[in-house]
Amino acid sequence: MDDTQLGLLLSALQSAHAEITWFRAHRDGLGDICLDDFDALIVPGGWPSARDDELHPYLPKLVALMRKFGDAGKSVLGICLGAQVLARAYGADNLLGVAREFSWTPLTVTEDGRKDPLFAELQPGFVSFQWHVDTYTLPDSAALLAESRLVKNQCFRVGRAAYGMQFHFEASGDVVQRWTRSNKERVDRIAPGWLESQADADRALHADDADAAGARIARAFVQTIQRPDNLR
Repeated sequence: MDDTQLGLLLSALQSAHAEITWFRAHRDGLGDICLDDFDALIVPGGWPSARDDELHPYLPKLVALMRKFGDAGKSVLGICLGAQVLARAYGADNLLGVAREFSWTPLTVTEDGRKDPLFAELQPGFVSFQWHVDTYTLPDSAALLAESRLVKNQCFRVGRAAYGMQFHFEASGDVVQRWTRSNKERVDRIAPGWLESQADADRALHADDADAAGARIARAFVQTIQRPDNLR
């Protein structure tokens, strides 16, 4: 979607002096992306489902691209829809319309998550923003790193550093406020009345802690990105 904002993740990338190339796949397609030209691939959220190939014909190519980067040992990050696409890329099932979560949500770090550099400092758990109705089964080759009470498969890792995160760790409180206010009709469909009656209270209660956790995850992911010579 055009209003996707990388928030805390963008700050971490900029602090590391990363060179960023943007592809608006839903609008411009993916072109010819050469694996050797990039050290990492990040796929944020959006409104389609991960199986909506007919309406969004770029999706099969994105599935293949995420698998290609992951199999090459490069850092891959899928957020929300991106996580669902990554799960599809590694043979999992996408479960549509069965996993409604919205607003800031407590997450638990699993045993495998406690060993992972992205979550080592966040055990036993943390809070992050959620906005989805779909989920996925866990790929056979994946390690489950985080879960919530309602939706078990919140974050997984395949291989060296291909991560799928259902939650929006990258969305600071300010980003959440912009997202929700600019998409009122969508918010009202998933959480009627939330903007008017609960948004400010939820933000006051959770946003600072979620921002701190999200910044840690963002910095840790950026540290997984390696130059090609280090992957051989």
